[in-house]
Amino acid sequence: MSETLTPPPPAHRILRSVVSTAIALVLVAVMVKWLLPETGAREIDYSTAYGLIRDGKVKSVELRGTTLDGELVAAEKLDGGALERFRTTLPDRDDTVLPLLHEHVRTIRVASPERSGLATMVVGVLPWLLIIGAWWWLSRRAQRTMIAGGGPLAGFMNRGRRLEKVKATTTFGDVAGLAAAKRDLQEVVAFFKQPERFQKLGGRIPRGVLLLGPPGTGKTLLARAIAGEADVPFFSISGSEFIEMFVGVGAARVRELFESAKKAAPAIIFIDEIDAVGRVRGSGLGGGHDEREQTLNQLLSEMDGFDQRDLVVVVAATNRPDVLDPALLRPGRFDRRVVVDLPELAARRAILGVHVRGKPVAPEVELDELASATPGFSGADLANLVNEAALHATRRSADTIGRDDFTAAYDKIVLGDPREGRLTPEEKRRVAIHEAGHAVVAWAVPDAEPPRRISILPRGMSLGATEQTPAEDRHLATRSELDAKLAVLLGGYASEAGVLGQLSTGSERDLRQATELASHMVAHYGMSDVLGPVYYEHQEAHAFLGHRIATESGPSDATVHAIEEQARQLLGEARQQAAMIVERHRDVLDRLIGGLLDRETMDRAELAAILGPPPERPGALAPRLLGDAVA
Repeated sequence: MSETLTPPPPAHRILRSVVSTAIALVLVAVMVKWLLPETGAREIDYSTAYGLIRDGKVKSVELRGTTLDGELVAAEKLDGGALERFRTTLPDRDDTVLPLLHEHVRTIRVASPERSGLATMVVGVLPWLLIIGAWWWLSRRAQRTMIAGGGPLAGFMNRGRRLEKVKATTTFGDVAGLAAAKRDLQEVVAFFKQPERFQKLGGRIPRGVLLLGPPGTGKTLLARAIAGEADVPFFSISGSEFIEMFVGVGAARVRELFESAKKAAPAIIFIDEIDAVGRVRGSGLGGGHDEREQTLNQLLSEMDGFDQRDLVVVVAATNRPDVLDPALLRPGRFDRRVVVDLPELAARRAILGVHVRGKPVAPEVELDELASATPGFSGADLANLVNEAALHATRRSADTIGRDDFTAAYDKIVLGDPREGRLTPEEKRRVAIHEAGHAVVAWAVPDAEPPRRISILPRGMSLGATEQTPAEDRHLATRSELDAKLAVLLGGYASEAGVLGQLSTGSERDLRQATELASHMVAHYGMSDVLGPVYYEHQEAHAFLGHRIATESGPSDATVHAIEEQARQLLGEARQQAAMIVERHRDVLDRLIGGLLDRETMDRAELAAILGPPPERPGALAPRLLGDAVA
């Protein structure tokens, strides 16, 4: 895709600027050379200089006010070369120096006192003049930039890039998955190609389209595909590029961007990461009058300035819709919102097919298996998975990318690089007992996701890992499934306690995840008879990333105490169930521990050989621990 950036200055302007700068530097160098005294003279004290003059060893001297520069005859007699120079400072009142010079020195030169004074003055003032001049130059250029939206600082302002339609290569066919998002954006493309079709029935295409979704799901790729499909000029800019150090530059850039798009209409404007400039107003510094809010006000004004004749559509992308100003989202501005969600199983399979295209993948690699093993991966994650697999195959000097390469790439992305340190035999056995406990509980509980792979090789921040893979993509979770997940999380905890008789610090992450899940079940999902079907929010969640941010307002202390008590009860029941399963299937647990100590990593086939078919669900445990009814 070709890009036509802001045209550079003409050649004659560049040449004129270079020549002017060179001349100025030469003049400064000449002036400094003329004004400053010559260097190379050795400083001596006045009494030594007086003795040299009295002994007739000085050939010539030069008086500069209270400074005397002289040349010694002794150096000339020694080697016949350059004379040795010295310098001393004369006292203010000494009437004996001048007669002594007339008597013993052949050549006496007197420098003009005006030149010395001028040199002192210029040397003292010149730095300040340079500083003031540089400040004035920058101020003038910044002022012209703020007024005209361009000026001499335009080179430092990365304006919207225009992607020409002639060489646009990205189309919707290059975007795997995202069928719903492409369907919504196809209407935008059709509007540019056949505007009369929509105008005939009085329809009006949305002036703003907001792409919402987690990072790496392909929002920017979709915007590029619009450029290739719509066959119109495409202006792209990031939200952070609107904000500069100079006040008013962001608003001027918004005006310039929209003016350029209207002149090139029909056209598309794409603003990436619009949350950088479109946050809720009133939350910044300066009482709501900071540079970011002025830029947002200008953006709102420009979007209101569209009419039916302006065939310009603004497409923006963000993963933080929760922080956007409501004025941006009202009808008439960004009135169409397209959710670009994480890819489903079929979409992941299609994305992997795009990224392995042209790569020497071994026949043993099954993309369907890779797609089913990567739930929650975004398009960028899948691209990174294929790339890491290719790098791993390169490191082992292989001709093709094999299944082991994808497995190593998956471990590197999810768990991290292998640790340099090795576990002691006691630590290795404890990790094997812990991970085997997770796997046995996941195997024994019917509503839990079955174990797919176990490893006790330390990677990243973990000493071991038990991977579970759902049979299909799930969007909701029932009470019994959440109870099963709590039991699996506490399986390692229960296994250490049951086999070794004492606990370790290895369950910290499991306990943190289990506590958070139990708190959500009680406070968010209404799965408690004590609190009832009420939603208590004492933390604010990121719209897509799931980060938790504490807020000032929240439930009362009594409610928080009740939430903690109910969560503790759920965790206690999950621990009791995990301990019962570990005790009941101790023989299976021991076989699995032995297999992990021998092989360190076990996949699904090896696990199936040891675990066998899952046991039947005990009826006595169903109502109290895993029942679907409200606890």
